[in-house]
Amino acid sequence: MVFSSLTFLYLFFPLNILFYFMSGSNTYRNVVLLSFSLFFYAWGEPVFVFVLLLNTVLNYFAAILIDKYKETNKSKFVLASIITIDLLLLGFFKYYNFLIENINYIFNLNFKLSTVGLPIGISFYTFQIISYVVDVYRQDVAAQKKFYKLLLYISLYHQLIAGPIVRYVDVQNEIDNRIITISKFSYGIDRFILGLLKKVIIANSAGQTASLFLDGNLGDLSVLGAWLGIIMYTIQIYFDFSGYSDMAIGLGRMFGFTYKENFNYPYIAKNVKDFWRRWHISLSSFFRDYVYIPIGGNKKHSIRNLLLVWVLTGFWHGASWNFIIWGLYYGVFLLIERTILSKLIEKLPPFLSHVYLLTVVVVGWVFFYFIDIFKAVEFIGIMFGVGDNPFYDVKFEVEFLNNVFFLVFAIVASTPVFKFIDEKLNRITDWVSSKIEIAHAVFNSIILIVSTSLLLGQTFNPFLYFRF
Repeated sequence: MVFSSLTFLYLFFPLNILFYFMSGSNTYRNVVLLSFSLFFYAWGEPVFVFVLLLNTVLNYFAAILIDKYKETNKSKFVLASIITIDLLLLGFFKYYNFLIENINYIFNLNFKLSTVGLPIGISFYTFQIISYVVDVYRQDVAAQKKFYKLLLYISLYHQLIAGPIVRYVDVQNEIDNRIITISKFSYGIDRFILGLLKKVIIANSAGQTASLFLDGNLGDLSVLGAWLGIIMYTIQIYFDFSGYSDMAIGLGRMFGFTYKENFNYPYIAKNVKDFWRRWHISLSSFFRDYVYIPIGGNKKHSIRNLLLVWVLTGFWHGASWNFIIWGLYYGVFLLIERTILSKLIEKLPPFLSHVYLLTVVVVGWVFFYFIDIFKAVEFIGIMFGVGDNPFYDVKFEVEFLNNVFFLVFAIVASTPVFKFIDEKLNRITDWVSSKIEIAHAVFNSIILIVSTSLLLGQTFNPFLYFRF
């Protein structure tokens, strides 16, 4: 089940709201949320709920032992053991076939691949539970003594399958003490509808056009067609991922949880470092705080540490060499910026530095999209005029003209322009603010109606996080 589905919008979510607010105490509300979250996760593959439960049980007891034996070698041993178990579980389900395929290829063997599927969201909740036990070890939080509360933290359906990666320290108080006000609930609705707009109206539309150019025969692709296709994918992946984060943040706010921002207009960045401060913030901060700094950070072997973290970042996204190359691609650019380009980029006019960043990002998405590395390299060659592909063709002309206004809208929507206008209008007078609230309600209703119509009439509603 995904947020951008009719089942969720018109059945699951209304029932969850109804049962939640019918429950008087916070304890009963936690039970309602937990029950709905486990049902939400079990909707597609019920058996994988037991993997989630097993993972939570193991980490529950590990955290209690870590807390009990804090500042001793026993605590370190338990921490190392549970992290190893967590990563082995993730590795078996997500990376086992990748390992076997490469062993078979290198040594000309024929080991059988696993037929076990990938538990959805396992990468997200594995990192989330690791952050919890590490924070208990660091004494940033106390171990949660009540199992169902820890399970609630891990399984909350708002952020379970597509993030953001929520740290226990940020929600521990809200698990026990949540205050839901009309303004917070209203903000949650606004934020959820914004995410729905991003996902259903912008991302899905961009994805349909992108697939026309990216999934066909590359020999028939024009240079401008290649650029239009990958730009559309650049639009799709941002609005899809940030839209899902918006919906998660909005849902959390409606139920009294405050999740941190996961995207901050990354396409307005002017260098790669700034881009990754704005893109999937919960993931990049996880790797910074739980991998990069612990292995030495900038103090010791900084180049090795940087490249290792970005290889792992790529590998986290998917069990395929193209994701490793994608991660290493960003690691190399960050290294080049740190050692060579930083001063040059600072001297560039803002427009040129922005063009530099967008070029790096758009080319990077080619490696992210194509699992076949050779096809990715061929596609990049076409983008830059290598080969016999035509510069321009009728297919590009038709699709560009059909989507030119959509492109302009999507580009503007990827900047803070609309947010800036909304904030300015709200600050003018109380009278304007009241009218803005009415406008929000009308806007939300229109977006819900349009999104529903699109979901009823189209089969293209991809879930980009199946690899995670």
